Amino acid sequence: MGTVKVAILGQGRSGRDIHASSLAQMPGKYEIVALVDEDPQRRDRAAREYGCDTYSSYQALLPRQDIDLVVNALPSALHVPVSMEFLRAGFNVLSEKPVARYTSQVDALIDAARTAGKMLAVFQQSRFSPAFVKLREVIQSGVLGRIVQASIAYNGFARRWDWQTLRSMNGGNLLNTGPHPVDQALQLFGTDVMPNVFCRMDSANSYGDAEDYVKLVLYGEGRPNVDVEISSCSTYPLFTYHIQGTKGGLMGNTSHLSWRFFKPEESASHELITAPLANADGTPAYCQEQLRWYEESWDIPEDMGRNLFLTMTLSYYDMLYETLTNGTPLVVTLPEVRQQIAVMEACFRQNERFSYTPISSGH
Repeated sequence: MGTVKVAILGQGRSGRDIHASSLAQMPGKYEIVALVDEDPQRRDRAAREYGCDTYSSYQALLPRQDIDLVVNALPSALHVPVSMEFLRAGFNVLSEKPVARYTSQVDALIDAARTAGKMLAVFQQSRFSPAFVKLREVIQSGVLGRIVQASIAYNGFARRWDWQTLRSMNGGNLLNTGPHPVDQALQLFGTDVMPNVFCRMDSANSYGDAEDYVKLVLYGEGRPNVDVEISSCSTYPLFTYHIQGTKGGLMGNTSHLSWRFFKPEESASHELITAPLANADGTPAYCQEQLRWYEESWDIPEDMGRNLFLTMTLSYYDMLYETLTNGTPLVVTLPEVRQQIAVMEACFRQNERFSYTPISSGH
């Protein structure tokens, strides 16, 4: 396989503005050969922009033998049944997030891919955010010490009234935005064990019945507490990341990170004192010391920062190309995605008001 021939299902904000527009910038690696959308105007525009075949129904693609990858960018409630249909028909599938609402659905999709001998991947491009990549590099260097807490905030102020505010359509902040910070949170917590989950949700500014505020905490023995906020009620979204460690901390957003730390070898060693502390004159003393702090920072390279979505998407598709052409393992693995959905299931169980069965939950 040289150039990967792609069919994209859906020409909405994801199918067109993320997938099609990005793939069109990767000639030699990808070629868009087919697009599906119910809207005739969208089909006409896609035919002009990409010179590809267009269809009003995805079923028309099933007999084709020249498609290497199907991108499922249909509305969220259609991710499971349509991806399942294409896997069973012998296609490699890239599903938009959320891949599913339930872990049982993820298991069914994994089984279908295994039976067909085809690839199933999930579009979690935020794993490739340059800031998150740098954040993990700083943590792994050890300069911050043991990580006690990691906070991730995907916050802003927004009032929505589209289908993504409907529970029946797998809408709401947790399933719509949540896959990105939850995926990152699990990378920081560790994906080798299932975390304990605490979650509270609310519906404040949305016109639908799904949640638009999520407070989620992952915790476990010997692991950092990982705090995730996904709020549509924040008028002061001050940071995206805040890391607290035993030697220092980090704070920043997707374009700038700052971290400060001390070096234990340069600081005094102490022994526990149980008697009251006193100054030389006998007056009460406060336990304190002067540490020498080191500060460093990172700014996203200008070429990456101009279009962050494009940067992350191209990185994801570069990774996927290696998987499809050379058999390189996926960076965002299916077990990791399954764990993400398991965390979300736990959130919904703790917030029964927002728990529901979507329109199409196909297995």
